[in-house]
Amino acid sequence: MGLLVFFYGGTFLISTRIGKKEENADGYMTAGNNIGFGISAASMTATWIWASSMYASATSGYTYGISGPIHYGLWGALMILFIYPFGKRIRAVAPKAHTLAEVMYVRHGRSSQLMLAGSNIVGSLISLMSNFIAGGVLISLLSPFNFTQGVFAVAAGVLLYTLWSGFRASVLTDFVQVVAMLGAVAVIVPFIFFAADFPAAFETGASNLTAQQGNFFSSVAFMEQGAPYIAAVLAYAIGNQTIAQRLFAVRENLIKPTFITATVGYGAMVIGVGMLGVLALYLGYEPTGGDLNNIIPGMAAEYLPPVLLALFFVMIIGALSSTADSDLAALSSIVMTDVYGQNVAGKEKADPKTMLLVGRVTMVVATAAAVAFASLQLNILDLLVFVGALWGALVFPVLASFYWEKVTGRAFTTSVLVALAVFLPVRFGWISVDGAFGIVVDVLSVIGVGVVLGLMAFGFFGIRVAKIVGVAATAVAAPFAIGSLHEYATLCGSLVAYSVSTIICWAMSVRRREGFDFAVIAQRTGDFDDAPAAATGADAPDAPDADGGERAPDRPGGSEGDPGPDLAETSTK
Repeated sequence: MGLLVFFYGGTFLISTRIGKKEENADGYMTAGNNIGFGISAASMTATWIWASSMYASATSGYTYGISGPIHYGLWGALMILFIYPFGKRIRAVAPKAHTLAEVMYVRHGRSSQLMLAGSNIVGSLISLMSNFIAGGVLISLLSPFNFTQGVFAVAAGVLLYTLWSGFRASVLTDFVQVVAMLGAVAVIVPFIFFAADFPAAFETGASNLTAQQGNFFSSVAFMEQGAPYIAAVLAYAIGNQTIAQRLFAVRENLIKPTFITATVGYGAMVIGVGMLGVLALYLGYEPTGGDLNNIIPGMAAEYLPPVLLALFFVMIIGALSSTADSDLAALSSIVMTDVYGQNVAGKEKADPKTMLLVGRVTMVVATAAAVAFASLQLNILDLLVFVGALWGALVFPVLASFYWEKVTGRAFTTSVLVALAVFLPVRFGWISVDGAFGIVVDVLSVIGVGVVLGLMAFGFFGIRVAKIVGVAATAVAAPFAIGSLHEYATLCGSLVAYSVSTIICWAMSVRRREGFDFAVIAQRTGDFDDAPAAATGADAPDAPDADGGERAPDRPGGSEGDPGPDLAETSTK
């Protein structure tokens, strides 16, 4: 109880120091688009490192052996790195936006906006729920409180310091939390290893591992953990509002160093904590109740003395709180901007004071909903992969909308809906994948491999290299994957979502002659507290049709669909 009061009381005091009597709606959502390097890098690291990251990394190590945490932490870290080239383009196109869905409203219309906003609401609620689960498990193992009481304690503590100042409170407390987390990991993980008789435990416990668990280059670990996570985390990077919110908040010239720093911090911390799962596997450790979420708390309770156990408690509470407050800030900004600001009141008529009330009510309602769902105690690793795969259907349409002037609202909406319609039966086995349908799934999945690797290459090297990488990856994977890849439902579901959305979005857009003027986005997104400066309906470019038509007048001389870096530069200028 003392540690909970100390941690949440301290973060609450920090948030009160930055509170304002006359709160600003835009500051509540993006902190004035002017956060410096130290705070932004720490916030990005803390947001990406959540309790679920630690628990899931340990679960991966316990399930797949020594390569499990590598597959979890390394690919997650690289996905942070892949955000920044796309992030620079997004900020150049929409320097004062609050959400990606807000930009999609300008780009395509209401349907794509609500589709992206809705997916983020679902994703953030699941993230919030999983962090409350992690907190409830920890408190129930290390205190006299039960799981439900622990969930309520964490939920109330996070809401307490986030409610008043919103995103500004989230990023400032993230800095304190990430310093505490990194320090704790540097002390706790080595201590548990040596307390458990490392390295002798790795010699005597080798018999507890299967052949695949003992193999660093395990194909099972890659196909069931590594490959699905590569695809899922790329989708998280592009579709997640908690990431986009920090992208819009940091100073534009600091995007690259911020995300590179977060890459290193995330990888080191998550892989290190995940090795506790590998140690538990070698020791033959049985988690409490057979629940893999209990591995880290159980190991800590068994091997740490009281002082370090308190430090461990603060580390996990800090990790889950830093992401939970980010989810609350993301949910409030989505409802403030995309629900009230553009679809209820309208951009020109939105009242900033009402927006603040809407944002705070959203935080309270989201917390209550997440607490209710947390009672289900679902598997955190499964939730992460599922949401990431779900967002895979959005990756290409969203990215293409920032680079390619030909993408239409109908292409965006249709491609996402069809991709989800194919993803769900493949992921959950609603339709048998034996026979001809299995071959179709394999072919689509192989195309998905090319799409994922091509998008990664495009961010750093442009469209020509991306096409070469995508085609080469598809050609190399095809002989090995077709005929067997459908056996891995998690991986196939994610890859199919990528490929189907890409194929349909491209096919529906490529023949379009007129193009979109990207300069319109900067004109029609911006501060709500400065409404008179925003374009009004009378002097703005053509408004979107309700069915998702384009907002901008035709752009003459559009290319045949080359979304390369040159287009990014010229359209920004």
